[in-house]
Amino acid sequence: MQRRFSGVLAAIAASSVTLSLAAAGGLSAPADAHPGHEDTPAPVPDAAFQKVTLNDRPGEPMDLAVLPDGDVLHTTREGVIWHNDAETGVNSIAGRIDVYQHDEEGLQSIALAPDFDAQKNPWVYLYYSPPLDTPADDPTTTSINEGDAPFEGTPADFAPYKGVIRLSKFKFVDGQVKQGTERRVLDVPVDRGICCHVGGDIVFDSQGNLILATGDDSNPFESDGFIPIDEREGRNPAFDAQRTSANTNDLRGKILRIKPGKRGGYTIPKGNMFRPGKAGTRPEIYAMGLRNPFRIEIHPRTDKLWVADYSPDARTPDPERGPDGQGKWVQIEEPANYGWPYCATDQLPYVDYDFATETSGEPFDCAAPRNDSPHNTGLKKLPPTEKPEIFYGFDESAEFPELGTGGISPMAGPAYQYDVRKTRGKTPVAWPEQYDDTPLLYEWSRDWIKGVHLDGQGGVGAIEDVVPGIVVDNPMDMEFGPDGALYVLEYGDGYFAENPDAQLSRIDHVGVGGNRSPQPKVTATPSSGMPPLRVKFSSEGTVDPDGDQLKYQWDFDGDGRFDSTAKNPSFTYREEGSYRATLTVTDVGGKHRGRHASADVDIVVGNQAPVLEFVTPTAGDTFAFGDSVAYEVTVTDDQPVDCSKVTVTYILGHDSHGHPQSTAAGCTGTLTTTVPGGHDPATDDLSAVFVAQYDDGELTGSTEVRLEPTTAP
Repeated sequence: MQRRFSGVLAAIAASSVTLSLAAAGGLSAPADAHPGHEDTPAPVPDAAFQKVTLNDRPGEPMDLAVLPDGDVLHTTREGVIWHNDAETGVNSIAGRIDVYQHDEEGLQSIALAPDFDAQKNPWVYLYYSPPLDTPADDPTTTSINEGDAPFEGTPADFAPYKGVIRLSKFKFVDGQVKQGTERRVLDVPVDRGICCHVGGDIVFDSQGNLILATGDDSNPFESDGFIPIDEREGRNPAFDAQRTSANTNDLRGKILRIKPGKRGGYTIPKGNMFRPGKAGTRPEIYAMGLRNPFRIEIHPRTDKLWVADYSPDARTPDPERGPDGQGKWVQIEEPANYGWPYCATDQLPYVDYDFATETSGEPFDCAAPRNDSPHNTGLKKLPPTEKPEIFYGFDESAEFPELGTGGISPMAGPAYQYDVRKTRGKTPVAWPEQYDDTPLLYEWSRDWIKGVHLDGQGGVGAIEDVVPGIVVDNPMDMEFGPDGALYVLEYGDGYFAENPDAQLSRIDHVGVGGNRSPQPKVTATPSSGMPPLRVKFSSEGTVDPDGDQLKYQWDFDGDGRFDSTAKNPSFTYREEGSYRATLTVTDVGGKHRGRHASADVDIVVGNQAPVLEFVTPTAGDTFAFGDSVAYEVTVTDDQPVDCSKVTVTYILGHDSHGHPQSTAAGCTGTLTTTVPGGHDPATDDLSAVFVAQYDDGELTGSTEVRLEPTTAP
C-alpha cells in the first residue's frame, strides 16, 4: 500500500502524482503486456467487426440478459421487459412490472438464474421498485407536489417516504415473464421522493451465490460537488451518505453476496465481511464504501469481481473540502471497504465538513475511517480504505491517460471467454482469442470501450482501445452471448425517455473480408389508421455489404411466424391494436450462408398514440435555477383524455445526462428547479429539462423541452 499523506494539501496533491508504473512506461506498454498474452497480435482492426442493430426502439433501456439460445431480454425503467428473438429478429414485450418511478427508481436489472434452463429452471431475477403506498402528487393541488419528500422535517414527516427496492425471481415461460410466479428474495431499504443513486446490478458467482450492487441512495446536490454528510437535526437523512455507504448495518452503497433459496429468501454464504449475528452489521455485505456502483461483472471461473463506481461532481480539488471527482474501477477478491463518503481513494481523503456552521475540519483517516454520524446504526470503526486499480477525474489522468477526458461514468464490463468451438459454426461471430480473459471497462458519458490488462501483482499493466471505430452511444450494459458476440444496450443522448439513438445491438467479429450481416430497411404506408387497415410495406434501401443474394421474410403481427416472403408486400390489419411488423433478411449466398438481420416498424390500428405538446414552457423561455416553473401540457388523443394521468418530470440536465428531481401530475402545475451546489451554469453545461408523458391505457406519448439558464443561482 502506498504511503498515506497526512495533510489536506498533500492529499489534494496526490491527485497529480504519477504512479511508478506510468513513470516507467508501464501504462504506455502494448496491449499484449499481460501474463498469458505475450504473443497476442496488435489490436484487431475495426473492419473485422460489424455492429448489428437488434431493437432500435427499446424504451428507456436499463439492463440486458442474453439467453442460452441467443435470445435477449432487456428492461426499461418504466417496467417493460423486451424480448428479442434471435431466430426471427422479432421484438416483443415479455412482461410488464408495475413500478414506482419518482426520481431514478423503476425497473433496474435483470439476470438469468446461474443454471437457467427454459424447461427445467426458467427463472430470471429482477431488481425493481414496487409501488407500495408511497405518496404521489395530487394533480388537483397544482402548487404542492405531495410526491416530493420534504428536505426539512421530523422523522414522522419522512416516514411515508420509506420504501424498498425488491429483488425477486420470476419464471420466464413461453416468451413471457410470469408475474404470478414471483418469489421474493431480498428487500433493500430506500428513501423515496428524493434523488439519487438507487441503481442495482446482479451477477452470479461460480458457486451460485447472487451478488447485488446497490447505490448510496443519497442526494448529492446540496454538497457543492463533494461529500453529502449533512448531519443537521431536522434535515432529511437522505443528505447523509454515512447512514448508508459507511454504515455496516445498512444494505445501501454496498456489494451484497447471498445464496437465493429455491422458494425465495436467501441464506448467507461464507466469506462475507461480517459473520451472521455480529452486532451492528449486516451479514449480506461483501464490500462497502461505494457511491453508485452501477455496473458490476464477474469472472465465471475465478470469481474475481469487477466493480465500477461513479464519481461526485467537483471538477477541481478544494483544500477545505477534498479532491475533485474520481471514478473508480476495482477488482474485488475478498471483502473490502472502498472509502465513500470519507475517501475517494486510499490516498485521497475528503475533509470533514459541518453543514450547520459551514466550516471545515480535518481530513478523514483513510487507513482507519470512523463513522460518528447520528444517522449511523452500525459500527463506528470501519475497515481501512482499499486502493482502486483504476481511478480518474474529469481531466486527463496522469496515471491513466488512455481514459481521456470528459464526464465520469465508469461501467464494469465482462471478460470474454474464448471457446474455439464458437468459431467453427456456419455463422461465426465469436470474438478472437486475443480478447480472452480481458475485462472490459466502458464509459457511459465518453462512449468508449477499453480492455484492462492486469499484471502479475494485480496492478494495471496496460489499457487498450476496443473497437474504437464502432459507435456505442451511452453504453448502458453489455454482455458476451453464447455465440461469442458482444451484446450492447445503448441509452443514447437524452433524458429519461426513449432516446433517438437508443438501441439493443450486437457487435460481431466477422474477420477482415469476412461475410457480414445484411442491412435491412423497412417502411410502411400508412402506419396508422382504423381497421380494416391495408398497409403497403417496402424493403427499399436494404443491402448486403458483400453483395450477396438475400431472402426476405415478413412477420406482420409480431407472433413470431413469417407471413410473407415478398420484397414489398401488403397486409390488411382487421383488429385494433399496436403491432411491430418485422422484416428479417437472410444472406443465402457468400462464404458463410445464413447471416441475417432484422428491422421493424410500428403499426397502430384503431387507437392512436397520444400526442403531447408543451404550451409552456417552450424552448427559448428564460429562467434561473431556483425558479418555480409553471407548465401547461396539451394532449391530443382519439380517446377521452384524463389529465390526472399526465406526468411531468423536472430533470436537472448535466452535460449529456440528467437526474430527475421531481414528478408532478396533471396537465397544469408547477415544478421548482434546483441546482447542485458547486456548479456554475455558465460553465458546467447545466439545463432544466421537462419531460411530459401520458398513457391512455394502451399507448404512450411523450414530449420534452429543455431550458437553458440565463443567470447563475
